[in-house]
Amino acid sequence: MNGAPPVAVIGAGMAGLACAQLLAEAGCRVDIFEKSRGPSGRMSTRRAQDPQGVWQCDHGAPSFAAQDPEFVQEVRQWEQYGVVAAWRPRAVRLQGNDVVPADAGPDRWVGVPRMTSPAAFLVQRLAQQGHGARLHLQATVQQLQYESACWTVHCAEHGQIGSEYCALVLAVPAPQAAALLEPVSPYAAALAASARMQPCWVAMLRTDAPLPLDWDAAEITDGPLCWVARDSAKPGRQGPQVPQGPQTWVLHASARWSQDHIESDAESVARQLLQAFEALAGPLADSLPGSLRVTAHRWRYALPAPHLVNRCWWDAPAGLGLCGDWMCGAGVEGAWLSGRALARRALATLTR
Repeated sequence: MNGAPPVAVIGAGMAGLACAQLLAEAGCRVDIFEKSRGPSGRMSTRRAQDPQGVWQCDHGAPSFAAQDPEFVQEVRQWEQYGVVAAWRPRAVRLQGNDVVPADAGPDRWVGVPRMTSPAAFLVQRLAQQGHGARLHLQATVQQLQYESACWTVHCAEHGQIGSEYCALVLAVPAPQAAALLEPVSPYAAALAASARMQPCWVAMLRTDAPLPLDWDAAEITDGPLCWVARDSAKPGRQGPQVPQGPQTWVLHASARWSQDHIESDAESVARQLLQAFEALAGPLADSLPGSLRVTAHRWRYALPAPHLVNRCWWDAPAGLGLCGDWMCGAGVEGAWLSGRALARRALATLTR
């Protein structure tokens, strides 16, 4: 195809950005559509301000591993640019009343100074590509059209954005992809609908003083919670520098509990998850001066269960592709690998 092939990528999480980056490097003109106010998808950070000051909490992916050699190389580059750092928390497993030291496992990585930083770095790199890439934020795609071998994208906020695209990539959770694809590609819609994704309720807790706990992260085997962590102890946060200052904790509910409470209101969920945490850590209000602030966020499509095994899907005649961790394995690494795999398959068609 002559010129710079125009490609639309729906979703600015790690899969969409990884795909867009490789496409742009190969000379494609890429438009990225993201319904949120910023990129990063589930590598998300809540930032807020209250009378006690500004605070933040990574309420999406808490950390990630890097094992695939190609992804390890990418993460090392992120580290060189200062947007990630290794995190080695004091980790335990809580089994009933027993506190068991957890296996160290592979190194975990976190964004610095927040989990959104790697996505912001990828967007910056995209803007520097020869053909460039445009990121459309707060652009909720609600309709796709395919006519005369060209795709058009219609958003709820702005109507049709861009012109016509020779290829379309969906890098969104499987249920969202299925709904968009049903009118234009029943086969692709059925493939996306075959994937299952589990929800996760997450509570964010801010305290005016440190909690009297001698661990930073805990896997929990019983009850509503499955994982909790001292978010402010991550590299680049306030924790080690201000040992007597405020702390933030993130409380992840189990998939089963989250599903059972999927339509509950955030206030009720925050209260119940705080109570579950107090059952582990003791009555927090009684042991701390000042006040506790807690809020909750629902990830309706948090984790694939299980993921498909194809890494990605590409329909060359239609110029239509699917990628995401639901095709390649849960987590940041799976999403990145899926996006890169789809870009390579698409380029084999687009650059002929």
